[in-house]
This record gives sequence, C-alpha cells and structure tokens, in this order.
Amino acid sequence: MKIHIRPCLMLLATALLLMASCAHHPDVPSSSSEAKGLPAIFPDYCNVTVPCNIAPLNFMLPADQYEECVARLTTPDGGQQTYGNGVKVQIPKSEWHDMLNASKGKSIKVEVWGKKDDGWLSFSPFEIRVAEEPIDEYVSYRLIEPSYIVYDYMEISQRDITSFAETQIFNNKVSCDNPQGQCINCHSYQNYKTDNMLFHARVTRGGTVIVNDGKVSKVDLKRDYTISPGVYPAWHPTAKLVAFSTNQTHQVFHTAHPNKVEVFDTASDMILYDVEADSVSIISNDSTLLEVFPTWSPDGKYLYYCKSVPLPEELRDKDISYTFQKIQYNIYRRSFDLASRHFGEEELVYDAASSNKSATLPRISPDGRYLLFALGQYGCFHIWHHDADIVCLPLHLGAGTDQAQESPSPLDLSRLNSAGFAESYPTWSSNGHWIMCASRRVDGNFSRVYISYFNNGKAEKAFLLPQEDPEQNTLRLKSYNRPEFMVEPVGISVDEFSKAFK
Repeated sequence: MKIHIRPCLMLLATALLLMASCAHHPDVPSSSSEAKGLPAIFPDYCNVTVPCNIAPLNFMLPADQYEECVARLTTPDGGQQTYGNGVKVQIPKSEWHDMLNASKGKSIKVEVWGKKDDGWLSFSPFEIRVAEEPIDEYVSYRLIEPSYIVYDYMEISQRDITSFAETQIFNNKVSCDNPQGQCINCHSYQNYKTDNMLFHARVTRGGTVIVNDGKVSKVDLKRDYTISPGVYPAWHPTAKLVAFSTNQTHQVFHTAHPNKVEVFDTASDMILYDVEADSVSIISNDSTLLEVFPTWSPDGKYLYYCKSVPLPEELRDKDISYTFQKIQYNIYRRSFDLASRHFGEEELVYDAASSNKSATLPRISPDGRYLLFALGQYGCFHIWHHDADIVCLPLHLGAGTDQAQESPSPLDLSRLNSAGFAESYPTWSSNGHWIMCASRRVDGNFSRVYISYFNNGKAEKAFLLPQEDPEQNTLRLKSYNRPEFMVEPVGISVDEFSKAFK
C-alpha cells in the first residue's frame, strides 16, 4: 500500500491550524452574572487613547482570581472578534492593525468576561480610543537591574513599538573581559534619527561612542580643564555639536527610607563638544553651583538646563551626604548663536525652588510651545523619588492673552502621573502628540515605559508599553532606563560597535 506522506502532513497541519483558530477566537459565554465596574485587567488599558500604529494591547485578568478570560472587540464599522487563552488576551498583529485602521479617530469597544469556580462574570465595557496621529515607530532604553548597587549584564535595546520586535543596540559583555565590568549608558540621538548618535561606556575600555553620519568611533571627552568626561548629552538639532554636563556623581543607599537609592553630584558643569573637530569648550563652570541635563530648543537657538540654587550659608560647608535633601534645581536657558558659537546670558525659565521643589530633565516640545520636566522635592535624579511627577509648562501663550508669559500655570497631567510612585525621564515624540516617561507605578521597584496622548495642552491616561505576553511586564526583572523615541532603528550591529572598544 502506497502512503502519501505529504498530503497527510498537510491535512494534519490544517487540522492543527483550525484547532488553534478555534482556541484563539473563543465563544462569548452563553450566560454570565453582571459584575460591577471595569475589569481589573493588567496592564490597565481601560479607556486609554492610543496611536493608530501601536502594537496589540494584550492584557490579562489576575491568574490568582480567574481561570479564563474572554474579550470581544468591536470596531465602529461593526467588525467584531473574540480573544482568550486562559486568563490572557493576545491579539494577532495583523488583526489588531486592521482594527486600528477601522477605528482611527474613533474607538474600539472592549467587553470582558472572567470565569471563576461559580461561573462567568461580565464586566462593564470600556473603550480604546484610537488617535489619528501615529507614534514614532521605535523606542530605545537601557535594561538594568533596579538596585544599581552592583551590575553584571546590561544592554541598550531598541523596540519596534508597532510590533513586539526588540533587538540589542549594545551590551556590556561583548567588548569587556575585565572583572570590574563595564557600564553603558546615556544613549542619545540627533533629531530622533540614528545616523548621528552616541552612548557612553564607563570603567573598562571607557569612552563615548560617537556615530557621525553612520561612522563609528570612540572618543575621550575628558580634558585637563574639565571635571569629568561628558555625561548627560544633548545633540544640537542641526549642527554636529553636543552639549554635555560634566559631573562628579555619587550614590548612597538608604537603610530606612522609601526612596531606597540616592544619586547626587558634588560638582557639575556644562561643555560643548564639536564632533567634527573633536574639540571641547566650556559653556559654564560655576564652581559654587551645579548645572546638569542640557537640552536644546527645536530651532537650536536656546540651550535649556537645570541649575542648583545656593544653599543657606550655614549649610555651605557641610558634607553633601547630609545636605543633599536641601539641594534644589531651577530651569534656565541661554541663547545660542550657531555662527559664532556664542552663548548669551542666563535666563530663569522655571523657579521650582521658590515652591520648595526641584526641577530636572527638561525637554522642549517639537513645536517649541511646551516645556516638559520632572519635579520632586529635591535633587536632580528623581527616578527613585516617590514624590516625583512629570510637569508640562506652556512656553508661549499666544497673542491676545492677558496672562503674564513669565509665569504660566503648569498643565493638568494628573492622567499621566501616578500617585505615590516615581515618574522620570520624560520625552516627546517627534510629532509632539505623545509623551513617554519611565514610571515605577506597577510595584515601586522597576521602572517601565508609559505613554500618554497629548493634544492641545491636554494629556490623556497613560498606558504601559504593550508586550506580546502581558505577563512579561512583571516577569522581566529589569528596569527600563532613559526611554527615547526614534524614527528609525539603529542599523549598526553590536559587533561593529564593539570594534570601537578594541
């Protein structure tokens, strides 16, 4: 008897595909009891506004409370589909993007059922609003253990946020054979593009890796007239110039304090690095005050930065390990003339210290209308400060307003911020419609990426960067550090970067 193996395999594959399809699109429960309120899904995607090109918003019900979950998604054109696999809802990318396209400028209706021992519960439906504005397709971040006491393996990764594809930009093992290890940090891009970018390596084979028009090199930014190499960077939007702060940074670890880790500077200045000439010039170096976190206006005509205010005279000779909670920063700016490379006089932009606060990590919106920053009680490193929130300040109020332009009121970002957890590292998408930050709101220990829709001065409810497996958000024991938007991926391989260190 002749056996046709290939047709048999085809039939088996078809059967498995049909079984997977049935499991993927389960039936809605025929009967259920009504539960009061919205479902306690994780991540919380109830009534959020998302980009029209975001990856599927997969979620789950608590596994310790429910046995199964079924969700039905309905688009404005009447399209409808169900999903559920155990307690998880995972939506195929192609089906999800079809739903986004059908719902652009409108909403997807989501109904959720959860099964317990005594039967099914039906929750109040919610909406996922789909904005017409897209988001930059890529983000990058450093993945690091959250304690910062010691480190072993760390990496700078990039993620396609229209899908779930994540790849490495660099890791600290590929070029390091020293037991002291290597720290990598502070990835930065010129105008959201990756043909001009940089990141630092510290300790073993340290230096700053510069990508200049796609060509990779490692440079030493330390000069005999600077207190350190360049630390926190900001690319000029049009010229091959990078503003850096130079910092003598220290950290301490609290034994009985909710903030756990404290990072502070004993000295910090600002420098300007000319990439083409490999030259470093001083922007400011006041030895009595601290200057940090430079950032440029979109037109390159102003450099914004944070600067500490003088301590009370009775504290100026005290050790900083005792006075760090008294150090507060305001936001300033200086005009910049590109032709002469001349910086103007310092201007106060935001006086945080007058309200007993400290401002850090400023970022200007692509249209130049808004100033985004993190605000806490003290210091400039708010990623562990539970009181730290993101603040947005209008810079231009428009013609015909009676309000003084010197002191506009901050916008309402209550739907972006969390209560009692640290928010830090705010940044804008290239079209100015999406704000991204790092937040510890899930558990207080790990910083994760949150995104909020911003339109005409209004910020919507922030949502967690979606993952293919929603449980990955809690199983991945890494913090997402310094999230940055990109309009394209880094095309240089890890091996090519490693050659710069060897």
